[in-house]
Amino acid sequence: MKSTQQFTAIIEREGDRYIFLCPELDIASQGDNIEEARRNPIEALELFFETADPSEVKNRLILGD
Repeated sequence: MKSTQQFTAIIEREGDRYIFLCPELDIASQGDNIEEARRNPIEALELFFETADPSEVKNRLILGD
């Protein structure tokens, strides 16, 4: 059974780019527009969860609380 976790998504304009930040996991991404800034983090989050050691995931979630 899959579990679902919700994270904070912050998107801010910085110059001519949009920056995405997930503070709970300390993961950032960027895009040329808001839609791109919303899509790119999905790939970054998936990659993090696929490659990070479980203790690193747990550490970041605890520190993000």
